[in-house]
Amino acid sequence: MNQDRVMKLPKHGRRGTKFICIVTLGALALAGCSTITSQSSGSKTGANKAVDPKNLLLVESVRSLSNPYHAQWVKGGQMFADSVGAKLTVLTDEGDSQKQLSGISSLANSGKTIVLNVDPNTNSDTQAIVRTVTAAGGYVVTQWNKPAGFEPWGVGNNWVSHISFDGNVGGEQVANVLFTAMGGSGGIIALQGILDNVSSQQRYTGLNKALSSKPGIKLLDQQTANWDRNQAFKVTQTLLSKYGNKVKGVWAANDNMALGAIQALNAAGMLGKVPIVSASDAVPEALQDIKAGKDDFLATVSTDAYWQGGAAMALAYDAAIGKIDVSKLTHEQRAFYGTQLLVTKDNVDKVLTPPTAESLK
Repeated sequence: MNQDRVMKLPKHGRRGTKFICIVTLGALALAGCSTITSQSSGSKTGANKAVDPKNLLLVESVRSLSNPYHAQWVKGGQMFADSVGAKLTVLTDEGDSQKQLSGISSLANSGKTIVLNVDPNTNSDTQAIVRTVTAAGGYVVTQWNKPAGFEPWGVGNNWVSHISFDGNVGGEQVANVLFTAMGGSGGIIALQGILDNVSSQQRYTGLNKALSSKPGIKLLDQQTANWDRNQAFKVTQTLLSKYGNKVKGVWAANDNMALGAIQALNAAGMLGKVPIVSASDAVPEALQDIKAGKDDFLATVSTDAYWQGGAAMALAYDAAIGKIDVSKLTHEQRAFYGTQLLVTKDNVDKVLTPPTAESLK
């Protein structure tokens, strides 16, 4: 396929409706297919010189491929890389911020122009990553985390876009599903993600908003489990030991932690007796549990990791080769919220089937 190819990517959260965003190797159109909400404003800067695609190094930087969410993210990036005949390099850091920055720095200064799609571990990591990539002449799209007031247009055209999702909404939505299942009363425990993380903070704020309107629901305790299933298992075990049968529901900030909590409930002989919800990720195991009504897993939220891996890489790539002029993008096109979908048993089939390379042709 030549550079006039039309690449199709599913709009995140809408695969079940066959809604397709189409880009003619101009990912600006793809970004425009998402629900875009302005996060800030600022000034434009000058245009960049296009880079020969042969001199580009496409890189996806995520925490771990053992995390199904990030595994799907990388598959989306691979689908895009395949569509342009490029090799994809994957960096994993297991939540180690220094390892993440070191790996990115090494590739950014390898002699090729890096095109990076990255999920920084924390807000404070984003600035160092962006500065490292842009100083080397690379192009980067960040997702989820960044400090308040640190915006792409304040750095320049090489920081193409920042994509996030409104965790306040997801955290509140799944909490309300949980509270309804509990009959509006009882105690819950909450598992938070990395605390210096925008999405974790927002989802927990959403939980507290839901709690404020349900006086019959009591938050017994909350602890961080850092997005990790094993940590969530241990934290939940501790909380179940402390509160016992007072625990009538579990709210988790992502699927990985919810699945760890399920293991702890099983070990405590409480599985199937305590409803569970998750505020993000829609990983296959969680979706299958929701579809089957298994383990009382009631709801999660999909941001479509495949879309995040492919669409964001497309944005950075098209900026690098000059198919989109970043200097002409509005602030709403450079920092925006993507679409997310509350997933319950009623609509889980819409997000269960992953895209295939064939479906993108």
